[in-house]
Amino acid sequence: MAVYFLKRHWRIICRRFVFCSISALLVCGCSTVEPPPPTLPGHPKPYKVGRIWYQPLPHAQSFSQWGKASWYGTKFHGKKTANGEIYNMYAMTAAHKTLPFDTVVSVKNVENNRTIQVRINDRGPFARSRIIDLSYAAAKKLGIVGPGTAYVKIDALARPIQSDMSKSNTASYPAKNLYEGTFTVQIGAFGEMKNAERLRKELARTYENVYITSYFNGRSTFYRVKVGKYTNLAQANRLERIMIQNGYKDAFAIAEDSDHP
Repeated sequence: MAVYFLKRHWRIICRRFVFCSISALLVCGCSTVEPPPPTLPGHPKPYKVGRIWYQPLPHAQSFSQWGKASWYGTKFHGKKTANGEIYNMYAMTAAHKTLPFDTVVSVKNVENNRTIQVRINDRGPFARSRIIDLSYAAAKKLGIVGPGTAYVKIDALARPIQSDMSKSNTASYPAKNLYEGTFTVQIGAFGEMKNAERLRKELARTYENVYITSYFNGRSTFYRVKVGKYTNLAQANRLERIMIQNGYKDAFAIAEDSDHP
């Protein structure tokens, strides 16, 4: 009888354990789905890129920011920006994560003291440590097409200009093509090939797929040392963090494009 009692109750205990385990898994699975944050009064709707939610600002009054600028070119030329316009790499425009669309900002390159004005019509950049993505024309005037990035200061100059092409009061969701393609990590850019080759050899002792690409900006040729090739930006961002931790402070993830930094 004792054996029968134990067998019977053991089956019941096992069934309850399985039920509880499945229930726990379902609860845990549901809890990983992050709900969108509430829309704040007077604010545009938030949007999500990867695992991060971004809340666009309701206005640009007194906005100022320091950080690293980058640029984007032919790979996105002719495609839609986040506010519905068609991206023109020869126009003085830029992408910013939270400024209202059509805000006019000044961008000062603190390394050469050049200053330009651009209009915000896109969202980004979403690579770590960068605050603004300039059009090719804007980057060329600011002097960052060759090196690829520069430290800048941004100041808002004018509130958004309403136009038929502007959708500054609507939610913005970045185009999917910003996150698909081929991505790599640029470690350095040099005016002389021998310096680029020296860094390539140093990196090749530790890392795989180290290579050099060249870019001619109309006056000079720059030799860029890059590591790795990935199918999405998140993978390149992870390598960027590793390279910075290992002492390569100028490393940054980029889309692999013939004209992109």
